[in-house]
Amino acid sequence: MPNQQAPSLQVIEQTPSRVVATGSWQIHVLARSQLMSELVNKLRSAARNPAHVWDLSDIEGLDHIGAQLFWNAWGRRRPPTLLLAPIHEEIFARIEQAGTLVLPATPQEHWYSVAVIRRGVRTIVGHGLSFIGLIGQLVLDIGTFIAHPLRGPWKEISSNIFHIGYQALGITALVGFLIGVVLSYLSAQQLHSFGGDVYLVNILGMSVIRELGPLLAAILVAGRSGSAITAQLGVMRVTEELDAMLVMGMPHGFRLIMPRVLALALCMPLLVVWTDAVALAGGMAAAQLELGLSAHYFLQELPNAVPPANYWIGIGKGVVFGSLIALVACHFGLRIKPNTESLGQGTTLSVVTAITVVIVADAVFAILFKGVGFY
Repeated sequence: MPNQQAPSLQVIEQTPSRVVATGSWQIHVLARSQLMSELVNKLRSAARNPAHVWDLSDIEGLDHIGAQLFWNAWGRRRPPTLLLAPIHEEIFARIEQAGTLVLPATPQEHWYSVAVIRRGVRTIVGHGLSFIGLIGQLVLDIGTFIAHPLRGPWKEISSNIFHIGYQALGITALVGFLIGVVLSYLSAQQLHSFGGDVYLVNILGMSVIRELGPLLAAILVAGRSGSAITAQLGVMRVTEELDAMLVMGMPHGFRLIMPRVLALALCMPLLVVWTDAVALAGGMAAAQLELGLSAHYFLQELPNAVPPANYWIGIGKGVVFGSLIALVACHFGLRIKPNTESLGQGTTLSVVTAITVVIVADAVFAILFKGVGFY
C-alpha cells in the first residue's frame, strides 16, 4: 500500500479528446490524498464535455468509493466512450445495476378523508369493546376472589398498595401543600379587598375537599403509578412473560389486573384524605401569614364551612378515580406490541387517556351531585 501512486486525472486535448486517470483510486489512498477536492473539481469539469473519451484502463487500484466518484461526476450514467480494465468492469456494473433508490410516494391523507375517519372510528370502537371486556373480566375475577378468598392474590395486592399508595405520599403532600398555599394566597388578596377575610375558610374547604384534593391526587397517581403499571405489563409483553403465564394456566385478569385495580381503589381514598389535609395545612399557613387568621380559628370554622357530604363525595371520587386509572393503565399495557416503540407510545397514551378519563369522571360527579353538599 505505501508504494501505491496518488490518484491523478489528466485531460489530453487531441481528436478525440481523452481523459486519462492513473494512480490508485481506493479509499485508503483517497483519504490520504491532499488533492481530493481538486480531483473532484477536475472530474466535474471534464464530465461537462460529453465528447470526451474516458480512459480508466491505467488505474492501478479501484474500489467502490473511487468508482462512485466517477459515477457521480458522470451524472449516474456511463459516458458514451469508456475504456476500463476487465477487473474494474464488475465494479461499475454493480453500481449501474443498483441505480438510484426511489421511494414510492405515499399519498397524503387529510384528517377529514373517509379513510382517516374510518380508521379513527375503528380504533375507538376497538378500544371501547376491549375496555368493556376488561371490566367484565374484572367483575368475574372479583366474584371468584370473593368465593375463594384464600386463593386470592393477597401478596400482589399488598405489594401494589405499598408501591402505589405508600410511595406516593411524598409527592402528593408536596403538590397538595403548594396548591393550598397558592390558592389561599390568591383568594386572600381578593377577599381582603372586599372585607371578606372570614370567608377564606369556606373557599379553601369547599374547593380542596370537594374538587382539588381528589383531582390532584388522581392526576399525580395517573402520571406516576398509571404509567408504571402500563410499562410493567408492556415489558412483560415484550419479554413474552404474558404468553408464558397463559401457557402455565395463570390468567392475566386474576393475577395482574384485579390486584392493581383493588389496590388503587383502596389507596386512592386514603391519598385523597392525605392530600386534603396537607393542602388545607398549606392554605392555613398562608392565611395566617397573609390575613392573620389563626390556625385555631381555621380549624374551628372548617366543619361549619364544609358540610359532611363533601367529605364522602371526595372519598367516593377517590374510589372511582383509582379504579378508572388502574383499568386504563392495564388496558393499554395489555395492548402493547412486543417492540420498544409500542412500549413508549402505549405508556404515553395511557397517561394522557387516564388523566382525560379522570377529568371527565369529575365532570360527571359535578353534574350528578350539583345539589348535594351545600347549606
